[in-house]
Amino acid sequence: MVTEYFINLAADLSIYMIQIHSFVFSPFAENTYILFDETKEAVAIDPGCLMQSEKETLAHFIEEKGLKVTALLQTHAHLDHVFGSAFIKRKYGVKMYMHKNELPVLASVENRCKLWGIKGYEPVEADEFIDEGDVIKFGNSSLDIVFVPGHAPGHVAFINHPQRFVIGGDVLFRGSIGRTDFPLCDHDTLIRSIETKFLTLEDDYQVYAGHMDPTTIGRERHSNPFLN
Repeated sequence: MVTEYFINLAADLSIYMIQIHSFVFSPFAENTYILFDETKEAVAIDPGCLMQSEKETLAHFIEEKGLKVTALLQTHAHLDHVFGSAFIKRKYGVKMYMHKNELPVLASVENRCKLWGIKGYEPVEADEFIDEGDVIKFGNSSLDIVFVPGHAPGHVAFINHPQRFVIGGDVLFRGSIGRTDFPLCDHDTLIRSIETKFLTLEDDYQVYAGHMDPTTIGRERHSNPFLN
């Protein structure tokens, strides 16, 4: 399934637009994101395409839109978020960016796939490390990085303040929060990340999570049972 989100901002008599396209991949129903702007430069975030048909769907979309993928970004390295990372790196010749604290998580993916009987995963390595305060640029657009550990030790989120959205990975969901029963997870750390990095944003910020439909900071601030 492919979902398109269009976020517009009018400023200085010009229209700037980041388009956010979401693909739901794998038995884990993980949200893979392709972001691009009017220059056609794009970034891929958390490619969860496991099956060959899913990889073809993603590649067809990129080709059809005439996009130039310039970077592969990982919010974190749990297996459902990196199923297609090697494919993206190889096909588009881009670097994979993630937080250094995700190295042990990424290293465990191959064994976890074997343990759970998941076939088709191709091991991948990160090329560069990112951290809070870094900025990812593509075309005329940029994403600010915040460090939000808890669900994973090196989890990051990508925020665009001009267009008021967050690519949040598995931190905050519509009516829920990320799991903390995996190795290297911590519930208190996750709650602190949400309170200090997400809930400090204004209510109208859209949150595009790693699973389920988008939500807003305001909706979760006022109604999320794990935060109230």
